[in-house]
Amino acid sequence: MLLPAVSRGAAQTDPNVVLIFADDLGYGDLGCYGATQVKTPNIDSLAKEGRMFSDAHSVSAVCTPSRYSLLTGEYAWRKGYWAPIWFDHGLIIDEKQTTVASVFQKKGYATACIGKWHLGFGEKTPNWNGELKPGPLEVGFDHYFGIPVVSSHPPFVFVEDHRVLGLDPADPFVFGPAAEKNQYAQKFPDKRVGRDVGGAKAAHALYDDEQNGITLATRAADWIRKQQDKPFFLYLAPGHVHHPYTPNKRFKGTSECGLYGDFIHELDWMIGEVLRALKETGAAKNTLVIFTSDNGGSMNPISCRDAWKAGHRINGDLLGFKFGAWEGGHRVPYIVRWPGHVPAGSHSSQLISHVDMLATMAALVNVEMPPGAGPDSINVLPALTGDPAKPLRESVVLAPLASANLALRSGPWVFISGQGSGGYDNGVAELALTHEVNSDVTADGKIKQDAPEEQLYNLEKDPRQAVNVIRFYPEIANEMRKQLGKIAADRKDTRPNGGRR
Repeated sequence: MLLPAVSRGAAQTDPNVVLIFADDLGYGDLGCYGATQVKTPNIDSLAKEGRMFSDAHSVSAVCTPSRYSLLTGEYAWRKGYWAPIWFDHGLIIDEKQTTVASVFQKKGYATACIGKWHLGFGEKTPNWNGELKPGPLEVGFDHYFGIPVVSSHPPFVFVEDHRVLGLDPADPFVFGPAAEKNQYAQKFPDKRVGRDVGGAKAAHALYDDEQNGITLATRAADWIRKQQDKPFFLYLAPGHVHHPYTPNKRFKGTSECGLYGDFIHELDWMIGEVLRALKETGAAKNTLVIFTSDNGGSMNPISCRDAWKAGHRINGDLLGFKFGAWEGGHRVPYIVRWPGHVPAGSHSSQLISHVDMLATMAALVNVEMPPGAGPDSINVLPALTGDPAKPLRESVVLAPLASANLALRSGPWVFISGQGSGGYDNGVAELALTHEVNSDVTADGKIKQDAPEEQLYNLEKDPRQAVNVIRFYPEIANEMRKQLGKIAADRKDTRPNGGRR
């Protein structure tokens, strides 16, 4: 039973909730998770004042499906989403679906999404020169401000509610070859300029890569300060630390591992601004803050590799990276703080996942979900605030970029239904760079000819997934294969996003 609390001088029994969903932040990217070459005092303070989880997972190792699952409580692969969508894609959440935001809205909360959306706009394709509808406001948010897709891809503008910020009707967006005139196509010539967007100079001028973190943090803090009469839910989704790594000049050179580390420092500052707003308004004592990441850290951009060479371990001791089914692709930092409810300085090894957010938040505010809502979501609130004697989750399905490598975690075991990680180059090329060891992969980054067709690991005995033991435990593999098959019976391999990466 939730205890009554007081916020802003008025009786308020329902807690505020701030959900912070970082981008590509790895399990080893924070001081509280073992990083030594970056400093994250604000996020570390959340851990000291709250609870850290060591076995929390995104249910997809890539952004769009991860965000879909977080908000809807449904595995994205059930709808055929395995990869990111881009600027020309419509909204992938059905307006009738129950979402985390609509649960809070039903309870009378003020709701806002600030930051990266990456779930599409419009019924089939966005109207960038008009109303971007349906979008966040149609799935439970009262207000939206942020980056519509991802910081490394067009249209390189901010969207506020239903429209592009600063769009001049006399200078509309232009699609196709004219996009080469876009300042961002020139700034990042290695990006997807063929799918870029030109025109809209005034709108593009408001988007400054090196100012984005400050802009989003300021917007989030200001929104918190404006809330007075209602409890509130803020979904803050920074573009950090997705490439390109463009920290503001005040953060450049502040870490020991280059631009990647500097970008983490900026992210930590952003979190500090939000926490400061909560404290100054008196809302902190009755606010549940949840901090996590949409998937594991990446090794593809050059700056990540430079950070690795400098000694920074993006995903700690875990095998693999973003996009893949190995642990580094989806085991993520997960920290909760709620004074008086979450024990300070505590740790939990409970198996939890992002897909559980819907059922957990519904339980938090005592909202009954309609039949069929959040089919894959379970209530893990007891793990956030207490210490359950038994596991709350029997299993969780983990999706990489490649559908052939769908994985199942159950107890200490993880079963992967294919070879390699299922990420870019099947994850093996990354191992050639990092010199991490896996029994199925050669030192130069190739799948061994005699490697099994599937994988099985005991994470209690082999947390680094160094040895595939599927040939030693065929009975366990068979049971997990059957269990995965039952769960995934309604999976869709047709990809509405064309399988784009």
